[in-house]
Amino acid sequence: MLAIPDSLLVVVDIQESLARVMHGRDALFENLQKMIKGAGILEIPLIATEQVPEKLGGTISEISPLLGNTTPIPKSSFSCCGEDRFMRELDGVKRKQILMAGIESHVCVFQTTADLIRRGYEVHIVTDCISSRTEENRAVGIERMRDEGAKITSTEMALFELMKGAGGERFRAISRLVK
Repeated sequence: MLAIPDSLLVVVDIQESLARVMHGRDALFENLQKMIKGAGILEIPLIATEQVPEKLGGTISEISPLLGNTTPIPKSSFSCCGEDRFMRELDGVKRKQILMAGIESHVCVFQTTADLIRRGYEVHIVTDCISSRTEENRAVGIERMRDEGAKITSTEMALFELMKGAGGERFRAISRLVK
């Protein structure tokens, strides 16, 4: 089960030229916003990345204001684990449960997930916060991540699993957020 003190949200490559052509992009953007805001309410740290931002652009305007003080890590490798700065930040937060969100399911998200699992992390794929240009590639990516040992979840499931129970201001804030 997910636990707040053990969890970290990783948001992979939600960039202008990529995000606008994703399958189900409106729902993707809405769920990403909920997940990022929910992580903020629960005080779960976040790491964001951008794939070759000088070519693909920065994080989309629907998401970038929600990142707060988090500056996306530029990368050229498909796996975030191929970027030294990502690995330093990951090691620095000392969290072993990764909530994975981003694009594309079958490329960067898959390769990052596989690498994290090989390094001993417990990866939870937030399926409604992950997409690819086609539904088929999205589904294949999620299936491969599951085959690698990733756990499958959704925004609402993850947020309520993290809280463990009803009551308190955090519960009220998350409940308002997911409605």
